Amino acid sequence: MRTGGAMRYITDVPGFRACGVHAGLKPDGALDMALIVSDRPCVASAVFTQNLVKAAPVLFDMALLQRTRDVRAVVVNSKNANAVTGEQGLRDAAEMARLTAEALALPEESGVFVMSTGVIGVPLPMNKIAYGITLAAQMLDATPEAAQAAARAIMTTDTRPKMASATCTLDEKTITLAGIAKGAGMIHPNMATMLAFIVTDALITAEALDAALHYAVERSFNAISVDGDTSTNDTCLVLANGAAANDIITLESPAFPTFRDALTEVCIALAKQIAFDGEGATKHVTIHVRNAGSFEAARQIGRTIATSPLVKTALFGRDANWGRVLAAAGRAGVPFDPDRASLWFGPLQVLANGKPLPFDEDEALRILSEVDITIDLDIGGEPGDATVWTCDFSYDYVSINAEYRT
Repeated sequence: MRTGGAMRYITDVPGFRACGVHAGLKPDGALDMALIVSDRPCVASAVFTQNLVKAAPVLFDMALLQRTRDVRAVVVNSKNANAVTGEQGLRDAAEMARLTAEALALPEESGVFVMSTGVIGVPLPMNKIAYGITLAAQMLDATPEAAQAAARAIMTTDTRPKMASATCTLDEKTITLAGIAKGAGMIHPNMATMLAFIVTDALITAEALDAALHYAVERSFNAISVDGDTSTNDTCLVLANGAAANDIITLESPAFPTFRDALTEVCIALAKQIAFDGEGATKHVTIHVRNAGSFEAARQIGRTIATSPLVKTALFGRDANWGRVLAAAGRAGVPFDPDRASLWFGPLQVLANGKPLPFDEDEALRILSEVDITIDLDIGGEPGDATVWTCDFSYDYVSINAEYRT
């Protein structure tokens, strides 16, 4: 597999076009609607929020995938989540799909995914949405600028657009994967992400794409946290249009692990950008949990540490308060022997086999003054490792969320 190198945009994947436009949902001409379209039939796979309060577009998209796996377009609006909007919200989500299919003259059998992000409990201004869809259909392009515009259009409290890509070689054919995502607050996914869209030219069965996506999500979007809140709108969608003309990937194909790993790489890159762009964040925190008995156990411990307000505020204060880390691990619901636990902040070990170690406070302050911080926790049990990404809690996090609706 070959990955890395120059950034490849969603519009660099053969057969895909995109755009971002201003429909009037955000002030000052800011981009607020995005459209991504495949010129070829696609196989679609998606995972959704596990929050019991699901937004109208999530319910619409879940029903759509029950009817068809050929999804040719994704229409997205920001500023308004279309969540807790009742039957009208469901009708509005369906109307967004209908207007998009009509504007693109899509075949009747092809579906349109609908996604929304923003404030909960406010009806969509459908006159602006309709205008944005019409405009977006006219602005579609396969340029890097069009891809970047789509990434900016889905932002809410994000400070920067989030994009990632990877390539792999299958059957002497180069497969390209590229994605965009948004998210900075209400980030604590469960079998989903915030909003993420990944496109690929791989030829793959729906069953194999489902398996690859679920594997990737468990190791990426389900391994990040900003604030412990799971959104009503979390959705991660992958579209595969087969333009690479590789031998079709099935679960049994030797090529499947290679594709799965490339998809996982893209998902991890997007997930880390989300975690590190947490509202008001000043620290990029990577938590490695080792020897916890299983991947699932290690990730559960890591996620509990990542969501601890006491850990996150200590990191903001550059305080090597290892007791908060160990206390968070201890309430994760995963059995382990504290007398076998060891802990490091970066290269600085502060705990060995359950015993506190003397350490240089000035060295600890230097390490925790960096933007990128690593916490290593070795549980001392059977093999089973996981990595989780998060950020700190700063004064700005409170300010941003106190003023979000205003």
